[in-house]
Amino acid sequence: MRHRAWSLGCAGTLAGLAAAPVQVVVASEYLSLEAAQKALLPQAEGFREVALVLSDEQRNRVAALAGPQPPHRSIRAFRALQGGAPAGYVFVDEVIGKEDFITYAVALDAVGRVHGLEVLAYRESHGGEIRSAAWRHQFEGRQGLGQLQVATDIKNIAGATLSCAHVTQGVRWLVALWQVALSGAT
Repeated sequence: MRHRAWSLGCAGTLAGLAAAPVQVVVASEYLSLEAAQKALLPQAEGFREVALVLSDEQRNRVAALAGPQPPHRSIRAFRALQGGAPAGYVFVDEVIGKEDFITYAVALDAVGRVHGLEVLAYRESHGGEIRSAAWRHQFEGRQGLGQLQVATDIKNIAGATLSCAHVTQGVRWLVALWQVALSGAT
């Protein structure tokens, strides 16, 4: 009898585990850095990585211009060259989505206008709709921070609200970074 009671107890526990919700994490890599660079600035003949070393004053100015930010993991900048002359920049940034980082690339042309945005890696179970061309296209042609307001200039997607907001805030940081530290270097 004791053996049977233990079996029923185990069966009940196993049934409870089977009914417990399981969060599925989907990590997808969509583009390599090189593919994103070529997609964003196809006219560029090459890209050179730029060391981003900001003074405290510059960092404070970027923060003041960009506004509230989600956590960033890393930011890299690449100067695009065309005919040996600077043609703009491609930035690769990682911002937190809901629970994990979203890796994306954004291109700014030589005058700081957003040329495009690509999602390189998305690691969340929901919100991957930010990869849609329609959502990413909202960034194209935007120039200056006044044209990069989440929910007004850049619309949210139901089910991807945090991803939309955080990527938009990240793009604001990159535009502010360009204004403060790189606009005279192109």
